[in-house]
Amino acid sequence: MAELNEIIHQTVRLRIMAALVSLEVGDEVDFTYLRDLLEVTDGNLGAHLRKLEESGYIIINKTFVDRKPRSFISATKEGRRVFEEHVAALETIIKGN
Repeated sequence: MAELNEIIHQTVRLRIMAALVSLEVGDEVDFTYLRDLLEVTDGNLGAHLRKLEESGYIIINKTFVDRKPRSFISATKEGRRVFEEHVAALETIIKGN
C-alpha cells in the first residue's frame, strides 16, 4: 500500500498544506487569512502550524505591520515535495493500485 505522510495526513494540516502549495513559490498568507479560510481557532491553527514548521514543511515569518504583530506562512520546497508525494499516495489508494 502507498505510504501516507502521518504529519500531513491529519485533516487540518492537510488543508493547511493544500492552501499553501496552491500559492506561487515564495508567496505567503497571513495567519488570520488562513484561520478564516480553514474556520479553526487561533490555538488550533497555531498548534498545527508549529507541527508543520518543526517538520520543515512550512516557514513562519513573524513581523510587525503598523506596530501589530503579524505572522505570514509559506510552504517550503520540502513541504511542497512531501505534499505532492502524499497526494500521489492518496490517489494510488483511491485507484486501488
